[in-house]
Amino acid sequence: MEHIRYSAAACQTDQPNPVDRRQMRKNTDRIVSMIDSAVAGAAPFLPVKLIVFPEFAHAAPVFPIAAELIEKLAVEIPNEHTTRIWEKAKEHNIYIQTGSMLEVDPKYKNALFNTTCLIGPEGILYKYRKVNTWIPYEVHTSPHDIEGYDEPLFPVADTPIGKIGTAICYDWLFPEVLRQLAANGAEVLIRVSAYMDPWNASAPMDWWTIINRARAIENTAYVVAANQAARLSYYPPYSWSGGSQIVDFEGRLLADASPGPGERIVVAPVDVSALRHERETRRGHSMLAHLRTEAYPVYQKHFYPPQSENGDEMLSYEKNNELIDESKRRIFS
Repeated sequence: MEHIRYSAAACQTDQPNPVDRRQMRKNTDRIVSMIDSAVAGAAPFLPVKLIVFPEFAHAAPVFPIAAELIEKLAVEIPNEHTTRIWEKAKEHNIYIQTGSMLEVDPKYKNALFNTTCLIGPEGILYKYRKVNTWIPYEVHTSPHDIEGYDEPLFPVADTPIGKIGTAICYDWLFPEVLRQLAANGAEVLIRVSAYMDPWNASAPMDWWTIINRARAIENTAYVVAANQAARLSYYPPYSWSGGSQIVDFEGRLLADASPGPGERIVVAPVDVSALRHERETRRGHSMLAHLRTEAYPVYQKHFYPPQSENGDEMLSYEKNNELIDESKRRIFS
């Protein structure tokens, strides 16, 4: 059996956030340059085959209203940015998890997605649309909430470097998301994030590190986590904590960028063959195999979002708060 071992690179960005589609090109220019740097830096060692960028690396939701984001920043996929990244994937024979961008799709009226793509030499292998938006602030659409949505919520790509799945930022605080990706076959779990202070990689609020390691342990999977590292002046009201990490399938921290703003590229080995051997031979701590799914009746109830009288209503900060309050009444009353 072929031994699958390579380096993965988590690339964190520190760029001004575009306020229109034209300005997105400058961010993609820098992303393309960082791809070349990651490949060149590892060339004398274990070559890089997987490169990951953070949430909002292409564009962030700098406007509070969904309609304004759709008008000024949202793009369809594929687009000029995914095409340029595909060219790099072909040039270097690598796989690249794009930073997220704001996406519209003619299939879904009034929907605004926060989307990342896995791109290989073959092209776009999947689009992942953030399922658990960071409410109330984020006014993106969760594909879960669209009636009749007929695309996979948690796609996994079977590639020559392993089975790869991703989830975006707040998704990772829902262990069910990564459990579903692992159940769908994912061996490498990619975290595309924009984690800010104080929920960062530093004690006493080191949520970032705790969650990365916990999800790796729970699912016997590698975690490659790229975090946004924009300075406060680029994307207020938060400062962005960086600290990109790579974790092995037993929760060992293999690579760790120092917390704080600024570009970083951290690289570590990913041994998919060792992971497969472990999943096959392990008896203890094989949580996927030990899962008693029927033991959890909470998943048989619907909590969020509460049914809205107007299903076509555009999301807003105020509307998100209304839905959260209603959901809390259902859970806690």
